[in-house]
Formats: sequence, C-alpha cells, structure tokens
Amino acid sequence: MKKTKSRKSRASGRTPAKARSPRPSVATLIRSTASRLKRARLVFAHGTTDPTAEAAFIVGESLGIHPDHVGSRAGMTVADAQRRKIDELVERRVVTRKPAAYLLQRIYMLGVPFHVDERTIVPRSYLGEIIGSKLFAGESFSLLPDTGAIASVLDLCTGSGCLAILAALHFPKAKVDAVELSKDALGVARKNVADHRLKKRVRLLHGDLFAPVKRARYELIIANPPYVDDAGMASLPLECRHEPRLAFHGGRDGLSVIRRVLDEAGRHLNEGGGLLCEVGRGRALLERAYPGKKFLWLDTEESTGEVFWLDADQLR
Repeated sequence: MKKTKSRKSRASGRTPAKARSPRPSVATLIRSTASRLKRARLVFAHGTTDPTAEAAFIVGESLGIHPDHVGSRAGMTVADAQRRKIDELVERRVVTRKPAAYLLQRIYMLGVPFHVDERTIVPRSYLGEIIGSKLFAGESFSLLPDTGAIASVLDLCTGSGCLAILAALHFPKAKVDAVELSKDALGVARKNVADHRLKKRVRLLHGDLFAPVKRARYELIIANPPYVDDAGMASLPLECRHEPRLAFHGGRDGLSVIRRVLDEAGRHLNEGGGLLCEVGRGRALLERAYPGKKFLWLDTEESTGEVFWLDADQLR
C-alpha cells in the first residue's frame, strides 16, 4: 500500500518538519564532553586532574558559570549555538593538545579568576592552597606569628602574577613585590593586577630573582621557580610543550634556580620571616645538598613533600 502525504503537506508543498531534539542540560554536556576527552587520551595537568573536571571547566567557562556554581546549574539547558561553541572548543583541545586554560584564556586558583595565555605558564602551584590555609591564618601553629600584620611579601618567578595577587588578597596589609624574568609573562601579570585593582599594592618588577629588589627585606618570600630537570624536560607531555620552556627548566638536576633562591633569601628576610618554596620532586636531592637545613615539608590535597618552609634563622 502506497503512503500518501497528508492533506496539509500536499497543500503546502512541504514535507512535515522533523521534531527537534531536546536541548542538552549542563550535566549531560559535561558527561559527553568528559567521554570525548577521555577517549582522546589527553593529559590533565593545568588546573584540572581528570576528564570530568576538565569537561566541567570547559562547559562552565563557555557558559559564563563560575566553577563553584556548575553543580547548581547542572539542570540548565544549553542553547544550540552555545553547544556548537563548546563542541568546537573541545575539538581544538583534542587536535592541538593545547591546555584548556589557553583556549579559554582563564584559570582559577582558590576560586579566584585569572587571565592566562601562551606568554606564561598555566598557573597550578600548590603554594596558593598553602597561602590560603590555616598555616597563614594567625593561629598558634601558623608559620608566621601574626599573619594579619604581614606588611611585605616578595613573590619570585611570578609568571601570571596569580600568587602575588593571592598573597595581597590574603594579607590585606601587605605590599607585594613580584619579580619575573620574562617580559612576556609580566604582560600577563600586569593585566591580572589591573583586573583585580591591586596596582597600588602589587609592584611588578622585571629581572632575575633578587636583583630588582636590591637590598629590600620582606617578612615572607614566596618562590615557585623552574624545577624540571633535563630528563623531565625530554619527556614533557604535548600539553606542556605549549608553555614557555623558561618556566619549566631548572637545569640538569632541576635545582639550579632553587639553589640560588636558598643561598640568597636570607639577605632579604626580616627577623622572624620565612621562605615558602615549591620544588616539585626535588626533595631528596635538596636535602642531600643542604644537610644542615631543617626543611619543614608541607603537604596539600594533591601533593606530598613538594613544598618546603624555612624560617629566616636557617637562611642567614
């Protein structure tokens, strides 16, 4: 038996329209994006640690949703144009292997947003978590006795300026000097300082470690220097190869810059101050190189033995 068109379709000369598929929710889009990222076997090391976290970041940021609010917006539907934009972004992530933070020009640390692009490394330091922890909350066990009164902070190898900005936000009375060797990275830091309206409290300095500050002294020195050794540089994943080499390479054993920080920090610390420094996997080498130092190793949610604290007395 032949199928015939309906009277309405014959009269109009058009075939009946197909029913539109329902718009996906934020949660559905995150799940499908996570599956796609997982199949692509990407490396997640730039503010996210797994496909689901990265999918939530990509979807949320594309829709203008802060990471803290993605869960509460899970049921929100996504318009077709927005979905296509996200699909295109995920395709670029898979094909180019560029970190999502570069594609979106955004990263968050402790919920604080920062601009980031390929002029600087994608910030992912464990130091941010420590600065915002109870170790700097003025408690009896705090690393500094009166963190509320901290007036001077030095951030070495500041990159995008994120740690300097977090320090300024956490220590409201502090003036922060932020030093960076790369002029390109300083351009990113300058934008972030301006975005957070901290030009009067965060001073950006171009130069090599302590050279730009001359004889200045501080109550707290923060350092996240390059610490990847030669072997590590040779095996960097594709995602990391999009980042500036200068921000990674710490010499043959990964400690060339860290040694300079340790050897010079004492001349720039006030009495009772201290140095907070990230060293990656260099703990064993560092302890052998400085057997007389009593390093206090600080753990975070995602790291063990990669950040140390030394007070001013040990650095004199």
